Amino acid sequence: MSEIMLGISAFYHDSAAALLVDGEILAAAHEERFTRKKHDASFPVHAVQYVLNEAGIGLDHLSAVAFYDKPYVKFERLLETYHAYAPSGLRSFWAAMPVWIKEKLFMKKLIRDQLGSVSRGSAKALLFPEHHLSHAASAFFPSPHEEAAIVTIDGVGEWATTTIGYGKDNDITILRQLDFPHSIGLLYSAFTYFCGFKVNGGEYKLMGLAPYGRAASEFVKSTRQKILDHLVDLRPDGSILLNMDYFDFATGLTMCNEKKWTDLFGVEIRKPESEIAQPYMDLALAVQQVTEEAIFRIAATAYDLTGCENLTMAGGVALNCVANGKLLKQGPFRHLWIQPAAGDAGGALGAAYAAWHIWKNHPRRIPGLPDAMKGAYLGPEYSAKDIERLARRYAAPYVRYPDEDALCSVASEMLAAGKIVGWFQGKMEYGPRALGNRSILGDPRNPDMQKTLNVKVKFREGFRPFAPSVMEEELEKYFDFSCPSPYMLMVAPVQQGVRKPLPEEYDRLGMFERLYHIRSEIPAVTHVDFSARLHSVNRETNPRYWKLLAAFRERTGFGLLVNTSFNVRGEPIVCSPDDAYRCFMKTNIDALVMEDYLFLKSDQPGFETQEG
Repeated sequence: MSEIMLGISAFYHDSAAALLVDGEILAAAHEERFTRKKHDASFPVHAVQYVLNEAGIGLDHLSAVAFYDKPYVKFERLLETYHAYAPSGLRSFWAAMPVWIKEKLFMKKLIRDQLGSVSRGSAKALLFPEHHLSHAASAFFPSPHEEAAIVTIDGVGEWATTTIGYGKDNDITILRQLDFPHSIGLLYSAFTYFCGFKVNGGEYKLMGLAPYGRAASEFVKSTRQKILDHLVDLRPDGSILLNMDYFDFATGLTMCNEKKWTDLFGVEIRKPESEIAQPYMDLALAVQQVTEEAIFRIAATAYDLTGCENLTMAGGVALNCVANGKLLKQGPFRHLWIQPAAGDAGGALGAAYAAWHIWKNHPRRIPGLPDAMKGAYLGPEYSAKDIERLARRYAAPYVRYPDEDALCSVASEMLAAGKIVGWFQGKMEYGPRALGNRSILGDPRNPDMQKTLNVKVKFREGFRPFAPSVMEEELEKYFDFSCPSPYMLMVAPVQQGVRKPLPEEYDRLGMFERLYHIRSEIPAVTHVDFSARLHSVNRETNPRYWKLLAAFRERTGFGLLVNTSFNVRGEPIVCSPDDAYRCFMKTNIDALVMEDYLFLKSDQPGFETQEG
């Protein structure tokens, strides 16, 4: 009889569920994709239902349910922190305590009650691995390596904010730990907040804004030094000490002391949605540089402690793909593998792995290349009947292509003609990135594509860059990068031969003057600093998407496409055909391909009328 482990993350942000059957990943999904609430923190009722349905089981079939952190230890940290900073933080204390006293201190009952709403019965055991152990397990166990150093970096778990570990066989040993409030993730989030973006979501925007900073300017240099002199003591081993006089996140209701930051940097906190002036771009660059330096030093320490040439990573900071690309390029590690769901959602998978390998002591089957993640295609998929049912509901005309080559040929023709295509195929991705199954696609050669996608499709800030999906065989033709990047977690420079010259004093131009200058033969995926966030597509892992790229290459000579997640600003990535069709009809997407079905915008009836 199979042994089945259910992993759950919940109650902070990005709730999720994951299921292991005899140590193999069967299914995993974010709760937000079902509820349509971005970063949904509620108990993952729908995600649990999905993974159980995929296995065809109920709760009685589970060997264990593993929750991704230890609530009592987290509560201990809250109490000790409030005590240490008393009497400040009283408002925050009174806001937090009722939830803990009413619910979170009784987490076992809460989890069992919530699971009971999904299915009858109960699991044999309920486990609580530590938060960073869950991250570490998600990084090491599905990786292709027999042994590896493990680095986890995020805001905070229970106490830990950063760990260095070593994984071999079915065991993980934590070698070093940095504790709250000293956190690289919270430092980065404080700058996210000060620059006018939302914490736990806007960090991607800060990373995308950093290349607009003027690296050679005195303001960037002085800002970087001010960060190191006043905000953070960065040690040679990568550990840090934050000067808490400048931060309010420990007990306050904001991330930083706004007055002290204004006095230090000479600029006031940016109001959300306001114009982004150059100083905020420079602040973003300065903290990105400090963060990278911290990551590099932590990695060097991990190498010294383990002597291992393989590094695996997880935690929210591991999604900083700019740092990741540089880390792999400069060493000392030869191989770098990062959990595609590196944030809290991935903690669900790590908790299930910890239950399987550490609690049950099952031996590890080393997956080898590429890894055990199945391309991160672990979410729901939908049938022809589901799509036809949707078409009837909305009276939506379509063409069905029984031949895959013909479908890819038609789609590539539209893309080459400048059309924007929604591409909905197979299993939904696990993790924050769309990897060709829930994607919006465009022509990377089109100099207007970046602006069109941001303004008319995604309805988001115009400065934000887009990633290329590139055939794995063509990767080095366009980018100075020699390793596959299947999860869009590496940034690399565009090859010199693909670039176009910049005008004199390019760095002195305004944000959008720099952005809309044609910098390369693939301007829609070339950021202002000639970088790109890479998504390499393997023929075996995603054959249909690879075929589309091949068809586009045959038609244009370019084996890559613009790939952005199939959603609009403020919404999660689409999950179902209904989600996809609604997004298609409410944006300037020209065509929607769902499995074998092609829906053209010009053929569709008025959507508002259909909704009645």
